[in-house]
Amino acid sequence: MAQPAFGGAYEVEDVVGMVRRAYAGRVCFHDGDSELAPGVSVHLIGGHTMGLQVVRVATRRGWVVLASDASHFYANMEQVRPFPIVYSVISMVQGYGRLRELADSPAHIIPGHDPLVFERYPAPSNSASQGIVVRLD
Repeated sequence: MAQPAFGGAYEVEDVVGMVRRAYAGRVCFHDGDSELAPGVSVHLIGGHTMGLQVVRVATRRGWVVLASDASHFYANMEQVRPFPIVYSVISMVQGYGRLRELADSPAHIIPGHDPLVFERYPAPSNSASQGIVVRLD
């Protein structure tokens, strides 16, 4: 985080807050893959950061993977164009294959920052959530 190319992606107070929560016993660390509850698991991908994990969720339509920063945008994984702030390019590119293994199809992988998610998935029936929340199940 001391390097400007990497540190700019973090808010100091967010990092401090996370450290405080860890010291308060409110953070549970998972090293690698782990089941959190039936139908919900985390999986080590790496790439963007050393310990980056994605969340896999069993839904009515099958296994959905919340890719987080393993793929910021659809274009990252679909066109194999890694996000420019990256710890390991090779791990990130290999992670795209892991995302596909964990999900029932490419349509079951949800990138972490892509506004296209709002076009590809419907909002819940409450119209007040349009453009804020989508249904992935």
